[in-house]
Amino acid sequence: MELPQMPELMGLSLLLGLLALMATAAVARGWLRAEEETCGRSAGQKANGFPLDKSLKSKKQKQNQRIRKEKPQKHNFTHRLLAAALKSHSGNISCMDFSSNGKYLATCADDRTVRIWSTKDFLQREHRSMRANVELDHATLVRFSPDCRAFIIWLANGDTLRVFKMAKKEDGGYTFTAIPEDFPKKHKAPIINIGIADTGKFIMTASSDTTILIWNLKGQVLSTINTNQMNNTHAAISPCSRFVASCGFTPDVKVWEVCFGKKGDFQEVVRAFELKGHSAAVHFFAFSNDSRRMASVSKDGTWKLWDTNVEYKQQQDPYLLRTGCFQGASTMPCRLALSPDAQVLALASGSSIHLYNTRRGEEEECFEQVHGECITDLSFDITGRLLASCGDRAVRLFHNTPGHRAVVEEMQGLLKRASNESTRQRLQQQLSQAREALKSLGALKK
Repeated sequence: MELPQMPELMGLSLLLGLLALMATAAVARGWLRAEEETCGRSAGQKANGFPLDKSLKSKKQKQNQRIRKEKPQKHNFTHRLLAAALKSHSGNISCMDFSSNGKYLATCADDRTVRIWSTKDFLQREHRSMRANVELDHATLVRFSPDCRAFIIWLANGDTLRVFKMAKKEDGGYTFTAIPEDFPKKHKAPIINIGIADTGKFIMTASSDTTILIWNLKGQVLSTINTNQMNNTHAAISPCSRFVASCGFTPDVKVWEVCFGKKGDFQEVVRAFELKGHSAAVHFFAFSNDSRRMASVSKDGTWKLWDTNVEYKQQQDPYLLRTGCFQGASTMPCRLALSPDAQVLALASGSSIHLYNTRRGEEEECFEQVHGECITDLSFDITGRLLASCGDRAVRLFHNTPGHRAVVEEMQGLLKRASNESTRQRLQQQLSQAREALKSLGALKK
C-alpha cells in the first residue's frame, strides 16, 4: 500500500484545520447572539409573561435614569385658616425674612434663586415675585437690610456672606446686583443663622460650634463671642439692635449687649443677662417686636415667656411670666416664633405647627402636616395678622386667629378700666375690628 505524498498530507491537514475553525466561529456567533437576546430581554422586556429583574437594566437606561431628575410629588395642604400658598421656587425653601417696612418677603431655596414677594398680594389670587439669581451657588439664609435697599445671603458652598443691592426700576420692579467681593471666610463650622441690626451698625453670623461673629458692613470682624454652650442651636439679634442672644446644649439662653459710642463707633460686647429655668437644652428662642419679651422652647418639653425689660446692669434678672407644655420639643428639634405683641406663640415640630395664647398658656390652633418636609422657618409678619412657614417648595400663610382673640380679651379688660369717653371709643373700635376679623374667618367663639 502506498503512503500519501507529503504535499497531499499538508493539503488535507489545512482542509481539516479550516473546517474546525469555521465550526468554532459558528458556535461562537451563536453564543454571542444568544447572549445579546438575553440582555435585550433583561433590559426591560417581559419573558414568558413575567417581568424580569429590574437590576439587569442596560447601562444606557441606567445612565438616562441618572440624568433624568424625577419630579417630587406635590404636597397638598388645605385648612380653613390657610390664607395663601406662595409657589414659585423649584427647590426646597430654607429661609425667609419680612422687610422692616412690611412690603416684602424674601425667600431663598436650593434652586439658586432668592425670591422677593409683595405682601400686598398675599390675600389675592395671584402672588407676584421678583427673582435674584445666585451665581454658581445657592443661599441657605437671607436677611433684608434695615433700609430695604439690600439683602444679605449665606452661600451654601462658599461658606460666606454675599450682599445684594436692590435698585428700583421705572416699572416698579427691582434689579438685584451682587457686591463684587464676598465677606472673608471666618467660620469653621456650619452656619446656623445670620442677622442685620435694625440700626444698620453691625451684622451677626453664628455657627454650630460655639462661635458668634460681629461684623461691620464692610466685612471686617468687630468681635468674636464664645458662647461656651458646647454647641449653638440658634442665635439672633434683638429688634432693638442692642442685644445678641444664643442658645444651645445648656439649659439657658445667653444674652450679650453690643455697645457703640455716641459717634457710632464700636466699643465692646458685654454679657447682659440669661434666661434660666429650663432643665434641658434649649432648641430655639425669639424676641417680641419691642424686645421687652422673649420666649424659649426646650428639650424638657416646655416653652417659657419672659419679661426682659429689666435693669440688667443692676444685676436684675428677667421675670418668668408663663410656662407651657409642648411635648413635640422633647422628641425632636423645633422652631419658635413670637408675635410682635407677644400675645401668641407659634411652635413648629416636624411638619406641624401649634399656636398658643401666652396669657393663659393654652393651645388654640394646630396645623398638621403643613409641608412635605420638616419646617425650616417660621415667622409672623410685622402686623402679627399672618404666620408664615416654609419647609418644601412653598411658603404657607395662616390667619392668626389666636392674635385676634387676644386683642378681644385685652380690649374687654381695658374697657372696664377706661376713664374717659375718647379712650372707650378707641378701645371699642379695636374690639369691633378684632371681632369682625374672627367672624369673617369663622373663628368667633360664642
